Amino acid sequence: MSINKVILVGNVGKDPVVRYFDKGVAKATFPLATSETYTNQQGETITTTEWHNIVLWRSLAEVAEKTVKKGSQLYIVGKIKTRSYVDKDGNNKYITEILADTMLVLEKKQGQGSYGQQAEGLKNETSNRKPASPEVNEPGTAYKSGTEKSDSDNGESGPGGPFTSDAPGQNEDDLPF
Repeated sequence: MSINKVILVGNVGKDPVVRYFDKGVAKATFPLATSETYTNQQGETITTTEWHNIVLWRSLAEVAEKTVKKGSQLYIVGKIKTRSYVDKDGNNKYITEILADTMLVLEKKQGQGSYGQQAEGLKNETSNRKPASPEVNEPGTAYKSGTEKSDSDNGESGPGGPFTSDAPGQNEDDLPF
């Protein structure tokens, strides 16, 4: 068994670049920065930043086009993909990308100073509510496997690969972001 799963929380480096292909398929790309801070032996605070190339397909790309801007903090779940191409000088180049299948825009509430305070406020809000009836709400399938056939892709997984948020019977309003 093998697993290829990436979870990132970081800041967007540039506004997403969105391209539309045949049949209206959208692709969004943008860089995402994650930073790590530590103190070295000399007592200096050191911050290292990693840049990740994020790729979103279909309706997730359209959501990013409307909601993601440079500086936005995002929660991304996806998988690592490496691809190669030949540059204009004929050299082989390799690029590693994160093919995202989940994206959540993390924003501060007005008047609150940090994300920790926002989470604390939400925790306090929910603890003051009356307990709900013990119902189980099963979420709908948000993504379909690339091996399933649909009318829209003629049995091919298409440029979006195996993940897509265009599941039958689900619209954009049902998505968690």
